Amino acid sequence: MGTATRNRILEEAARLFTEKGYEATSVQDLAEALGLSKAALYHHFRSKEEVLYEISLQALEGLCRQGERALSEPDPKVALLRFMEGHARFFEENRPFFVAMLQGLQSLSPEKRAVTIALRDRYEGMLRSILERGMALGVFRPLDVGLTARAILSLLNWMIRWFRPGGPLRAEEVARFYFDLILKGLEKSGGVGEL
Repeated sequence: MGTATRNRILEEAARLFTEKGYEATSVQDLAEALGLSKAALYHHFRSKEEVLYEISLQALEGLCRQGERALSEPDPKVALLRFMEGHARFFEENRPFFVAMLQGLQSLSPEKRAVTIALRDRYEGMLRSILERGMALGVFRPLDVGLTARAILSLLNWMIRWFRPGGPLRAEEVARFYFDLILKGLEKSGGVGEL
C-alpha cells in the first residue's frame, strides 16, 4: 500500500505540476486531487519539493536507461537515431514526469538541483559520446560536440510546448523527422555549396 500510494502521489503531482506549474500548485491542491489529507501526504513526502525531486529523478533515470540502450549500438547513425527515438518515446509515455522535471529544475534547492543536473549531464554525455564516436569514424563531420548535442536536445525538449499525444504523429515519428533533418539538412544536393 505504501509504494502504491507514493506512486499515486507522484503521478498526480506530475500531472498538476505540468498543468498548473510547480509554484502554482499547493500541497492542499495535491491532497484534494488525491482525496488524502495533508498529513497523509506528509507521511510519504516531507515537502512539495521532495515530490518534485523524486519526479525529476525518476524522469532522468528513465532517460538515462534510454541513452544507455542507444549507446550500446555500434553504428553511430543507428545509435543517434535510437537515442532520439528513445528520448521522444520516453517523453510521450511519461509526459507529466518529463515536463515537471524539465520545468521544475529551477525550483529545486541547490543541493537537489546539483544531483538532478549531474544526472542530466550524464544523459547528455551519452549523446556526446555517440557524436564523438561518429566524428572519429568519419560518419559525422567534425563539429562542436557540445553545441551539436544541445541543438539535438533542444529540438527534442521543445516538443513539450507543442506535441500532444493522440495527434497525427507519434513522438518517435517526430524524432525520426528530426534525425533526418539533422543528417541531411535543408539544402538540396547540388546546391551552391557550403558557406
